Amino acid sequence: MPRHANRALRQTYAVCAKITHMEIFELSARELAAQIRNKDISAVEVTEATLERAETVGAQVGAFTYIAHELALDQARAADNAFAAGNAGPFAGVPVPIKDLNQVAGVPFEAGSVVMRGNIAQVDDAITELFARAGTIMVGKTTTPEFAFPPYTEPVAGPKARTPWDLSRTAGGSSGGAGAAVASGIVSVAHGSDGGGSIRIPAAANGIVGMKPSRGRISAAPGADGPGLATNGVLTRDVRDSAAFLDVLSTPQAGDPWMRALSGQTFLEACDQDPGRLRIGLLLEPLVCDEIDLHPQSRQAAELTARALEDLGHHVEMAPRPMNGTDWETFMPLWATAAAGIPLPDEAVPMLEPLTRWLRQIGHGYSAVDYANAINGMQTLSRRLAHAWADFDVILTPVLAPGPLRPEDLMKADPAEDFMSQRRFTPWTSIFNMTGTPSISLPVHAGPVADEQAPRGEVILPFNVMLSAVQPGTEAMLFALSAQLEAALPWQERQIEVIRRF
Repeated sequence: MPRHANRALRQTYAVCAKITHMEIFELSARELAAQIRNKDISAVEVTEATLERAETVGAQVGAFTYIAHELALDQARAADNAFAAGNAGPFAGVPVPIKDLNQVAGVPFEAGSVVMRGNIAQVDDAITELFARAGTIMVGKTTTPEFAFPPYTEPVAGPKARTPWDLSRTAGGSSGGAGAAVASGIVSVAHGSDGGGSIRIPAAANGIVGMKPSRGRISAAPGADGPGLATNGVLTRDVRDSAAFLDVLSTPQAGDPWMRALSGQTFLEACDQDPGRLRIGLLLEPLVCDEIDLHPQSRQAAELTARALEDLGHHVEMAPRPMNGTDWETFMPLWATAAAGIPLPDEAVPMLEPLTRWLRQIGHGYSAVDYANAINGMQTLSRRLAHAWADFDVILTPVLAPGPLRPEDLMKADPAEDFMSQRRFTPWTSIFNMTGTPSISLPVHAGPVADEQAPRGEVILPFNVMLSAVQPGTEAMLFALSAQLEAALPWQERQIEVIRRF
């Protein structure tokens, strides 16, 4: 087993001839890969158990839009054969579903939209190929809202993703299905993508880990990078799995417009390094809007983390708020033109959901000059933030101001009101898509929330914090710091308790 595996689990598995299905679902990706490598269980057995849980638990949490039985079992048999031949990848046999915003050849690619229903991908995206090269098993496509625009996953076209902590509440978005799949123990790691918080938001709603890498760290091939807001990545239950998979995915592709140099050490190795005494800026004021309802548990999570960081020897002080909600409007032309740029026939537009249609209409109203000014405005804002936070290495914020919400408390009938509700829900994440700096969502805290619909009048929910680097290309530092926090504020017992509910 890896050096950092849970000792109690290691001792349990050492005396068992075969691990049980329930134990599979509680393992990290690194632990599961080691079990398969050591022949304690085969890739086919793991895949069969995962497919069964994807069908049952996956339906309860709305994790999957498509389950790839035949493809997954074919890949699992290939993984077992690769072990026999001595050429297995580092995560051979480990199930990893792909968000239904990326292509897997021969598998439905519908992007959460009824207008894409029945579409079958003809090619693999580069990110899909990297997962396959590592030996992972593509067990299915996870749910996403229509074209991945909102921070909730409630598509008309398919299942609605809900957090396993409370099935009446959203799993976040746009990688909501991925977050629900990891938190409910269907898989230990799932592919996601993040253009405004879409990895970090579902990580927070589901009490797991989600890293948005620096701009250019992971290739967008074969597609275009556009303004560089979005990136691929993974959702996991622990920091080291996130680091290990960033090692897998940080492979440049021909024609990439941005490049990030790799150091001599891996990101996984960075988790064991001392990051030194870092300067942490605590920020509780919103950045993308001017008024929020900051839940006391969200505040407690951030303040708890600040104290833990101080105990670890880091310097923590309040960070300034160098922008307001009006400044954030720089982002709007880039977001809206992304909707306008989706190639759709005119007859398909009325079938779009109201939010997508509204964004598309706004996007068509912008000129080329507006778009160019938005790019310049984003870069100017990024410089302003870099100067304002020059005395810090990392900015510490909550992730979700009100915590995980019910869809009816977040979604609005009017698209403009819905969009503002989204900004108040997650008033920090998209800024670090603008700056292009790495940002990670960590499940440091869980606490009670009053809830009249709950049997006891309250429900325990996760409250993540976000660590965001001021400088790009500093994932190693962020992983080292996150690993320190994981040791200081461990969260695995909470995650396993949730998994065992299903």
